[in-house]
Amino acid sequence: MSKQTFFTPGPAALYPTVAHHLQSALDTQIPSISHRSKVFQGIYEQTYHNIRTIFKLPDDYAVLFTGSATEVWERLLQNCVESESFHLVNGAFSKRFADFAQLMGKTVHLHEVPFGEGFDMAKVAIPTTAEMICVAHNETSAGVSTPVDDIHALKDQHPDKLLVVDMVSSAPLPLLDFNKIDAAYFSVQKAFGMPAGLGVWLVNKRCLDKAKNLEAKGQVTGAHYRLVNLWKSFEKFQTPPTPNVLGIYLLGKVSEDMLNQGINQIRHETEVKANLLYNALSNPTVFKGFSPFVTNRQHRSASVIVANTPGSAAEFIAKVGQHHMTIGSGYGKYKDTQIRIANFPATSVAQIEQLIETMSRCM
Repeated sequence: MSKQTFFTPGPAALYPTVAHHLQSALDTQIPSISHRSKVFQGIYEQTYHNIRTIFKLPDDYAVLFTGSATEVWERLLQNCVESESFHLVNGAFSKRFADFAQLMGKTVHLHEVPFGEGFDMAKVAIPTTAEMICVAHNETSAGVSTPVDDIHALKDQHPDKLLVVDMVSSAPLPLLDFNKIDAAYFSVQKAFGMPAGLGVWLVNKRCLDKAKNLEAKGQVTGAHYRLVNLWKSFEKFQTPPTPNVLGIYLLGKVSEDMLNQGINQIRHETEVKANLLYNALSNPTVFKGFSPFVTNRQHRSASVIVANTPGSAAEFIAKVGQHHMTIGSGYGKYKDTQIRIANFPATSVAQIEQLIETMSRCM
């Protein structure tokens, strides 16, 4: 297999420094160290501080590790919802979170709009009985994004409810105010450009207090992976079970690299690259028959660009692949009629420009 440049929405292109850090980890035998050792505690602590700096986390936040972002859905529902949750749904993953809640016996309230559309927050009615509001900043399946100001407004209007944000395919890019958010989560194989197998759960003490309250009422909030247990270990920079030590080490190094590069610079370059892609896909002289799937510019994702194709998406993806570039297909029933292009920090402005040129020649 020839070396490819990946523009897929996950697993995605590796961040440029990952290979170096991986070799360093092997040279220093990081995968073999004990997760109860001082060395691991130092790795966890440094990773925590880097993540806290990137997201400007308040003092009452913990950074916890899971097997995936999907796992966090279960942890949130077990530990933070006694009876009812509310879900804003505009794609496959926000819908799946709501499905999980139903499977776990919760009363599920939905505000659902068509696949790929944004929300008119004036039309969103949240029941007073809902304990947790769940919203995706970036819906990976559809390339639609919820504006940060709209997310903050949910908390302003419902300060008594826990507000949870899916950042799976956008972290570390959005400038969220974590004083107005109670939990957020992401996976490292997307915008952080790492191998899959590590979920990151940013969670505050309001969620911890809710878990303690539910346990006091006799609700089962989990076993080894209870939030109370995870938090207790976090305070010592440890984990209840043996974690993905290598993944945590790599996250610490990549997050440090992002801070050194300048997180604001990364965010600016992401916007530049997104504009290049959307402008090209909207220009019939460049891409005849193509069009951005999300029509409302305010709701277009900067990190996962989804476009309608005039013909077979699979055939077009194959043509682009012949030039050693891999783009993603549409999600679910859109697999044959859409493409998805990841615009993550691992790829440069020059690579995006090269991709646009290559795609135009594959028409």
